[in-house]
This record gives sequence, C-alpha cells and structure tokens, in this order.
Amino acid sequence: MANIVGGQKAMANRVEIGEKARMARKSLGYTQQVLSERTNINKTTISEIENGRFTGSFDIFERVLDAVGLQFEVIQKQHSLPDWDDIEAMFSEDNE
Repeated sequence: MANIVGGQKAMANRVEIGEKARMARKSLGYTQQVLSERTNINKTTISEIENGRFTGSFDIFERVLDAVGLQFEVIQKQHSLPDWDDIEAMFSEDNE
C-alpha cells in the first residue's frame, strides 16, 4: 500500500513505480522503443519495469525514471499500527 507524503501518494512498490513510469513515458509521447533508444536499455526490460516484474539493478530503474522525469525519494517508513483501544476492541467478546 502506498504512503501519503506531503499530500502526494509516494511510490511504494514495483507495480506502482512501473505505473508511474508508464504514465510519464506516455505523457512525453515516447513509445517503449523510443525510451529504449534514449536510455540504451532493452525494450523488454522497460516493459518489465512498467509491469512491475523487474528485479534488476537500481541503476537501470534510475536511468529509466530519469529519462521520463521521475526520481526515487527515500523517506522514513510510515507504520500504521492500531491504537491499543482498537486492539482491545478486536479481541473483546460481546457480552450482550
């Protein structure tokens, strides 16, 4: 699940990164082939990135994102733990 940072949705996983990369590529009017030629990265690899299946190097991710005007942002991980009252309510028995 993505985190909200500064009012914007932060990229949290490969699928979301790929979706953002695809949208940015298309907004620039690039095909995967054009992006491949601009980055010297195989078109198949670009497809894997856009479909959330890429498990290769950070360098390749970064080169593709840079070519479409995106960048990685490292932020403190946001945890969403329930409050104690919420935990108690989950395990309480209805006596009514």
